[in-house]
Amino acid sequence: MADSASQLQTQIEIKRSHQEKELANLPIITFPETQGQEYHKAKAPFFKSRGRKRGTDTWVISVFVILHVVAFAATMAVNDCWRNSHGDCALKMLGRLSFQPVSENPLLGPSASTLDQMGALRQTFLKEYHHTWRLFTCPWLHAGFIHLILNLGCTVLVGIHLEKEFGPVRIGIIYIFSAFVGSLAAALFVQNSPAVCASGSLFGLLGAMLSGLIRNWNFYTDKSAAIVLLFFVSTINFAIGLLPYVDNFSSIGGFISGFLLGFTLLFTPQTRIVAHSKAGIFEHNVKSSINFKLKLDRPIMRSVSLLLFVLVILGFLAAVLQGLNISQYCKWCKYIDCVPSKRWSCNDITTNCETIVSNSQLTMTCMGHGNFRVFPYTNISQARMKDLCTLLCS
Repeated sequence: MADSASQLQTQIEIKRSHQEKELANLPIITFPETQGQEYHKAKAPFFKSRGRKRGTDTWVISVFVILHVVAFAATMAVNDCWRNSHGDCALKMLGRLSFQPVSENPLLGPSASTLDQMGALRQTFLKEYHHTWRLFTCPWLHAGFIHLILNLGCTVLVGIHLEKEFGPVRIGIIYIFSAFVGSLAAALFVQNSPAVCASGSLFGLLGAMLSGLIRNWNFYTDKSAAIVLLFFVSTINFAIGLLPYVDNFSSIGGFISGFLLGFTLLFTPQTRIVAHSKAGIFEHNVKSSINFKLKLDRPIMRSVSLLLFVLVILGFLAAVLQGLNISQYCKWCKYIDCVPSKRWSCNDITTNCETIVSNSQLTMTCMGHGNFRVFPYTNISQARMKDLCTLLCS
């Protein structure tokens, strides 16, 4: 028995000695708020899991993604291209969910009148009819299937990482406020054509990602990869905004909101050594876990960022409620939002058409330049006639 106890004690001493040698090779940093306690500083990759459970910590982004998909499905069901456009649709095999022709919507989506019906922004609705409720509906709308896939794909890529890193509550706050600020920014520049603002929340996450990276610059090891991803995602989604119906000013407003809220809400990570059995499966060399400072670090930066955010949202809101539209004073701003092409139209014109019904045919003539078109049907809604008139006069 004595020999067994002696061997067991020798093994424990050897293991302790081995662990002490591993810890001795690590740099040591002491935090002011924990005098007498020594922490081993371990930099971490920006895109590596911090040991959070995905099932419990990524529910906010998942809920937002589901809501966007449901909203798009409802939009396409209301659009009902097969019936309202009499079969003149893209991907006809989808039936009621088929898309408008590419010449009408290059993003494979609904008609302009359907977007209006579902709550998209339009200068006429805000200025003449005072439909301020559209500020809360336009962030949930997508211009088409291509817009939906790119926007939600990038939201999942960026949002789930941020939610794992900083928690669902803070990322949910950034997402919602960025969507609202984005819709306010879009309202200040909206033209006389439908505008959807679903990209505002994505750019809010991108802004928060940038501010979180700047705040914790010395903590992360793969900063260049994060910056490249940020630039790539922003460029692709901003380019989509140059097509009809997708509002790029909402993206700019959302980015500003997320950037300021990121400095306000995203705490600075710190590391501490824990037992091997409690560490994440991806940490092969040094087992560490990440937690966040519970106290308010960098109070001046937080206060200034919060003050700027409040000024931005109150300024935008006051300007929108006063009916201000900056596009009336900035003639080139419309090209930031939509670039005209031979393959599509930005539809920012006031149209007037003459219609003649005869022999089960409808003849529509644009009063602006005299172009006309004959349609082999007459049972057509007034909203759809407006869509066709806009396309004819474009």
